[in-house]
Amino acid sequence: MKRTRTRKKESCAAATLGIICLAGTAHGQDALQTLEPLTVVGGEEQIFRLPGSAAYVSAEEIRQSNFTNINSVLAKVPGVYVRDEDGFGNFPNISLRGADGTRSEKVTVMEDGILTAPSPYSAPSAYYFPRVARMEGVEILKGSSQVRYGPHTTGGVINFLSTSVPDDSKFYSRSTYGSHNTFFNHTWYGDSMDTQAGRVGYLLELHAQTSDGFRDIDFSNRDSGFDLFEPMLKFFWEPNTALKQRIEAKVGYTSFDANETYTGVTEADLAANPDRRYAATQFDRIESEHWRSYIKWIAEPSDALRFESALYYNQFERNWDKLDQVAGTSLHQALLNPARVAVLKGSAPGNIRSTANLREHESYGWQNQANFRFATGQLEHDLAAGLRAHYDRVDAFRERTIYEGNGLGGFGFASATGMQPNGINEAFATAVYLEDEITTGALTLRPGVRYEWLDIDYTNAAGTSLSGDESLFAAGIGASYELNQCNSIFGGVYRGVAAPSPQAYLTQGTENEESLGYELGFRHRTESFNAEVVGFFTDFSQLISTDAGFGFTNTNQNAGEAEVYGVEALAQYDAGLDRDWGFGVPVYVSATWTQAEFTGGNSLIGGGGDAIYAGGRAGNEIPYVPEWKLAAGIGFSHEKWGANVDFIYVGETWGTGFNGDPRPAGQAPTTRDGEIPSLFLVNLGVHYNVNENIKLLAGVHNVFDEQEISSRIPEGPRANAPRMVFAGVEATF
Repeated sequence: MKRTRTRKKESCAAATLGIICLAGTAHGQDALQTLEPLTVVGGEEQIFRLPGSAAYVSAEEIRQSNFTNINSVLAKVPGVYVRDEDGFGNFPNISLRGADGTRSEKVTVMEDGILTAPSPYSAPSAYYFPRVARMEGVEILKGSSQVRYGPHTTGGVINFLSTSVPDDSKFYSRSTYGSHNTFFNHTWYGDSMDTQAGRVGYLLELHAQTSDGFRDIDFSNRDSGFDLFEPMLKFFWEPNTALKQRIEAKVGYTSFDANETYTGVTEADLAANPDRRYAATQFDRIESEHWRSYIKWIAEPSDALRFESALYYNQFERNWDKLDQVAGTSLHQALLNPARVAVLKGSAPGNIRSTANLREHESYGWQNQANFRFATGQLEHDLAAGLRAHYDRVDAFRERTIYEGNGLGGFGFASATGMQPNGINEAFATAVYLEDEITTGALTLRPGVRYEWLDIDYTNAAGTSLSGDESLFAAGIGASYELNQCNSIFGGVYRGVAAPSPQAYLTQGTENEESLGYELGFRHRTESFNAEVVGFFTDFSQLISTDAGFGFTNTNQNAGEAEVYGVEALAQYDAGLDRDWGFGVPVYVSATWTQAEFTGGNSLIGGGGDAIYAGGRAGNEIPYVPEWKLAAGIGFSHEKWGANVDFIYVGETWGTGFNGDPRPAGQAPTTRDGEIPSLFLVNLGVHYNVNENIKLLAGVHNVFDEQEISSRIPEGPRANAPRMVFAGVEATF
């Protein structure tokens, strides 16, 4: 978002600061004029009237801090909780308002309004997530997301906006190099032109990142890094026809290869060296490929009627070969056994087992939305009706390999099972929704309903198939009222739902997770000062305890009830803009206070289990949802140079629902239980504009090199990334 230097104190509905904007891009607002695709949050003026809490992170904000890790970007957004796993954000775990964040499976994740999880119904907790560093914006909708955006609405929705086709010929490239041989590049070129057949435009993009990783593997010269390669092609055509219409197509590809592991280290070893990995993890590796594509048709027959229709196809394959047992013991229990730890370190002989989990995902569908604008007396309506037919499936295969450790750091091949089938989950879903935005004067109401029919199948490893059907119902009503040009209030009540996997539903009878959420908020906006305060309360029932990365037999179990309530606040101010200093001094403060507790009996207490909700009896805190999450930042922006510093604090939390409680008699303790300490991070970035085309940039992430346990799952404690330095150049022509 460009910052204007024109002072207009008399206008409160003016430009925002652009740090973490509580606004959308111009896409949504101008959609009826430009025929660009609809977005989730909407335009800058619309956000002021939006009957739900939302946030928008611009490309400018992402780039000024050189963030390539989605966890770092969302750490500043109120009401969003992230759990770091590998230090680079390759496997994000995102929670919105207390919903389970494991593999972000309780969040509806989209790119350009299209479902982008490899199998959002059959296996939402997969290992692909859009790369924030190649985006021109990220939209987060925490309230009112339940009606239009499914299937997982107990959390909310995150929509990534890929680079759009520029209006004129434009070239952009940004490259950085830094600690641990970490190299990043984002380059694109695009153009739009008028032809006899109509206006056409195209974009060619390449995003790549490589790193040696910051963790060192005992007795091995193999690095712990990764290689990422992402090209994209986008095209649009607005034909010269009597009907105002636009056709847009996109094809994107991701190749990812990482020497990453599930296995952590003991607490004592992490305290001594947080960047250590044991010798037994030297064979661990994930390889994946992701294809994503769509073709959209957008038409506006009249000022009152608009259609958007999209066909999409996604394909994802991954194979993660990773250590999962030592001497017959699960890793999160082995880390509490000194003899087993010695085998992991390579200092004692013993056998280890590695399991290669191959997954083949496929999803495709057809989604539609029609908007009809009309008036009934003093009421203005924008009625949205939607229909989506979607199919996805995941085929699972597994191969197990035994290695023998010689006690001198070496591990030799002993035996292997060969690749074997491990089951198929598939779902066909038909979703419909109806939502009416009703406006009269300063008041906006938005009631809506959503219903989905799911036809599901599960085939086990032996080839036996089960079939069934589910239904998902979500609904809500939100309201906003403009007190004046500067201030508005908003609120709503929303019912959310999240479905279990076909396997869990058909073989175990796992029920849909449900939520009833309430929110009430206040917004203030002027040219140089913005603020939002929101109170929220969510009542969860039939919680689904995820199976992602845990490997216990009874996957996707229901795990009782919970209540989450709290306050979110964000304030932004630019003294330079306010006082006409000729340079900007943007400041922001973000705060989230949350109480997240189990309120009922937990089916996982008696039966044990290793899931994240295990032990979650009434009064215990929901894991990985801290009481306090704070962020603040200050910047300096001049015509020639600029700087910014960000402060991020995340309070302590717990690794499982047991919190600090001991496990019942007969249940072995695990390293997944226990406290996650609080963490305070400082990030610094600077840039210098050589001329209007070239910018030099540099910075430091985690300035004071603070490292603590950031996660205890999947298999034991691991720390956040250490201090990392970078420098680079950005070119625009």
